[in-house]
Amino acid sequence: MHQTICICGAGTMGSGIAQVAAQSGFQTILYDLSSSILEKAASSIEKNLQLLVEKEKLLTSARDAARHRIQFTSALQDCIADIFIEAIAEKPELKIELFNQLSVLNKADCIYATNTSSLSINNIASQTKNPDRVIGMHFFNPPTILKLVEVVNSDFTSKHTTETIIDLAHKMEKIPVVCKDSPGFIVNRVARPYYIEALRLMEENLSDFTTTDSLLEATGFKMGPFKLMDLIGNDINYAVSCSVYEQLQKPERLKPSSIQKERVDQGKLGRKSGAGYYSYQKGN
Repeated sequence: MHQTICICGAGTMGSGIAQVAAQSGFQTILYDLSSSILEKAASSIEKNLQLLVEKEKLLTSARDAARHRIQFTSALQDCIADIFIEAIAEKPELKIELFNQLSVLNKADCIYATNTSSLSINNIASQTKNPDRVIGMHFFNPPTILKLVEVVNSDFTSKHTTETIIDLAHKMEKIPVVCKDSPGFIVNRVARPYYIEALRLMEENLSDFTTTDSLLEATGFKMGPFKLMDLIGNDINYAVSCSVYEQLQKPERLKPSSIQKERVDQGKLGRKSGAGYYSYQKGN
């Protein structure tokens, strides 16, 4: 069993994955260049663990043990681990550079997993020093609650790497689904029309966002597309739409929405910024 997991990037996804790893019994390193982001992550993890105790879903002893398993650091040289999960900015060149820097510091059999939601695993792996040990491990937001994890194989990924990540997902009490590298993998490929067609209705003045959300929720969807985009973040959702659109050779049916781009340009990213399609009070 691999004992140490290092999560690179302490934003919403990275801090959530770190909490899951620590609660699952792994020594956990949470790395970020920004000390303020690390402080925010530490506060968020502390709050989440305490809430689990108050809801009687976690013993105080388990909370304390999870706390002590997490090391927060802004120093790359502290990142010595068996498995790395990166959750940094969605720019392939940054992910490639990070994996290559980590491979210099670490032993030869480390595994490098990327939490990217749509970037090509083949592209990332092909430019790293150890392509057979690079794989996609795509968690969903919030990773502390949602069970699904996409395990994405590139053309280079070894069987051992895949089996190790599947085993890790099970130990984290997640449900791993293995797929090949392709634009948007499975979930984001399937989900594009849910968002884009809803936005298209709005662009064509056929429906407003509250009506669309209400109708889809009434048919059984847990969350309407606009509420879901606000939860994910319009910047992230738009970037994934652009990525899938480009990789699939720009089919008209998947053309990203100008309405969503406008929201992103205005900084209306959703819950995290306080406004998106809806308005939110800070902390809600």
